[in-house]
Amino acid sequence: MLLVDAAGRLFGAGRSATMSEIALEAGISSATAYRHFTSVDDVLAAYRFEVGRELLEFSRSQETEGTDLLNAVCTKWVHLVVQHGESMVHTRSAEGYLARVRAGAYYLTVQAEALQRPLAEASKALGIPHPGDEALFLWNGFFDPREIYDLIRSLDLTAEQVSARLVRTFTAALAGWSASRS
Repeated sequence: MLLVDAAGRLFGAGRSATMSEIALEAGISSATAYRHFTSVDDVLAAYRFEVGRELLEFSRSQETEGTDLLNAVCTKWVHLVVQHGESMVHTRSAEGYLARVRAGAYYLTVQAEALQRPLAEASKALGIPHPGDEALFLWNGFFDPREIYDLIRSLDLTAEQVSARLVRTFTAALAGWSASRS
């Protein structure tokens, strides 16, 4: 956990870091760091997993239903992105989001699990069939950390404003996506 926390601090502050720098920040040797993780990307994936696990715990604890549940979980996600800073935007892959979820990228599958009930509840409240993985695809397009930061910085929006606009737009997109499947 020392390495994961150290990477979160370094990347969260908006800077890149090597494994040696992460190890130094964690107070351990580079050799020890490499015994636990093979690369900076692996450390950042572990960091994203921990954030996803926090979202999952939040999602499971919610007693609301329908679009209120989706709103609560999406708002929590936006706040987690802001709280954890730039560390949330460094995970890169040549594969798309769904391909990585389906391949079992653990740092994304925990996030997908956190969204299962909110997406099902929102679909039911919207009177549409649950779009399954396609809902995850849409969600990722709207709630990608890079896009959240872009809205905050470029439009000078608060996290609450970003959440409200994205949830409204996302639910409309879910309905539109469902209508286009017919």
